[in-house]
Amino acid sequence: MCLAIPGQIIEVKEIGGLRSARVQFGGIVRQVCLDFVPEAAAGDYVMVHVGFAITKVDRLEAERTFRALQEMEGLEDELASSSSESH
Repeated sequence: MCLAIPGQIIEVKEIGGLRSARVQFGGIVRQVCLDFVPEAAAGDYVMVHVGFAITKVDRLEAERTFRALQEMEGLEDELASSSSESH
């Protein structure tokens, strides 16, 4: 199952002509494409699906969703199955 996972943008930059960011999901950091949310900036929270930020969310919604995914024990599987870069 593929889910959108909330994360916080910690750095924005352009890579290969695409707007991208390092996004933190708990203690895991992944490289994410920001082209679908051009208004997103460092410090914002976004929902990420298969390496693409698909929408901005507020901090409370991000935290609530993250906790729900942890409780369902699906979060680790989703982050581990990602082919994005890990830091």
